[in-house]
Amino acid sequence: MAFEGLTEKLSAAFKRLRGKGRLTEADIKEAMREIRLTLLEADVSYKVVKDFVARVSERSVGQDVLESLTPAQMVVKIVNEEMTALMGGTVSRVEFSSKPPTVIMLCGLQGAGKTTNGAKMAAYFKKYNSKRPLLVACDVYRPAAIQQLQIVGEQTGIPVFEQGQGDPIAIAKAGIAHARDYGNDPVIIDTAGRLSIDEELMDELRRIKVAVSPKEIILTVDAMTGQDAVNTAKAFDEALDISGVMLTKLDGDARGGAALSVRSVTGKPIKFAGIGEKLDQIEQFHPDRMAGRILGMGDVLTLIEKAEQSIDEKKAAELEQKLRQNRFTLTDFLEQMAQLKNMGSIADIAGMIPGMDATALKGATIDEKAMPRMEAIILSMTPQERERPEIIQSSRKRRIAAGCGQKVEDINRLLKQFTAMQQMVKQFSSPKMAKRMKKGGKSPFPFMQ
Repeated sequence: MAFEGLTEKLSAAFKRLRGKGRLTEADIKEAMREIRLTLLEADVSYKVVKDFVARVSERSVGQDVLESLTPAQMVVKIVNEEMTALMGGTVSRVEFSSKPPTVIMLCGLQGAGKTTNGAKMAAYFKKYNSKRPLLVACDVYRPAAIQQLQIVGEQTGIPVFEQGQGDPIAIAKAGIAHARDYGNDPVIIDTAGRLSIDEELMDELRRIKVAVSPKEIILTVDAMTGQDAVNTAKAFDEALDISGVMLTKLDGDARGGAALSVRSVTGKPIKFAGIGEKLDQIEQFHPDRMAGRILGMGDVLTLIEKAEQSIDEKKAAELEQKLRQNRFTLTDFLEQMAQLKNMGSIADIAGMIPGMDATALKGATIDEKAMPRMEAIILSMTPQERERPEIIQSSRKRRIAAGCGQKVEDINRLLKQFTAMQQMVKQFSSPKMAKRMKKGGKSPFPFMQ
């Protein structure tokens, strides 16, 4: 889960503040020291950390905070606001040209995920902006780069324009002409990368820029490279005057430094975030929502958006009746697993719910291949066991395992996932959560209307 270590350490610092009740300037100073060390460990730029802590400290030692009835909450609020501002403050969207096609030039080092995430971005525009994107293969040096783009293009249903390993400038211009002839918009140009920045690479990118006059130049940055990602962004920006950044691999062991530093160092907004390996796992970057996730405050709006894409309203209405009767069975669990598998891991979903401990659910994922096994296990139970899983003790587990050809460990794993799902259902159906979610618009869950 992205920023896991950063979230845990910041949450611990805030917890100590809350335990003190009224705060003194010394308490604030100690908390700021912990926050500074935590951010530096997360590979955030030293200058960015220094300026960030100075702004938070100045606001936190004010009379309004120290004399507040809940000063610790005020400090958390200030940190949240400053972190949101650090990452850009407001969402920055890709600008489409009034005279299509809109030309988007992707650039970045090898290994940053440029080709795959270019296809993800195209699929995003197709789904959410009703566009007809075209991918143009201008990486003519890396072995199998064109083939890779064709594969991800086929998987996402996006056409790919290629002319083999010719002149990338000529290919880019021909791709745009093709888009005009066939009504494609936007045109996403996948350029070549290098293992490190060199003048030959930058010269080619400059020539492509001059030849096609892109509306957007988006740099793909690997979030797992930390401070190196910021240095890369600075170099590309100086050479090309990029318009935005796409952070990739935020689902990995990302320490957070890139997300928190790149906007401040380059002055250019983060526009997209790749959050997983699947080709639909890309998000518009929202600074306020990301700050909420980093600080363990949840991200209800993104959760609602994911739910709207994945939850069957008719089945949710049926679930409503069961929730009103305080019943959520293993049969219901199996149905919900089928719907929620497209929303990501249980831990990631839980991390978007305010007040839930996502780390406690780490590893509780929805494995598509495991679905048939889960179904076999549940069907091997008696109706009573499905209704009341708490009665499933050792002897029953052995009988169920023998009946479905699985191991007792598999039964235990399923019951653990069921318990995690029960926690989520309780959160979703509580009046407080329903009220919170409805603040972001109509809830996708009928039982929250």
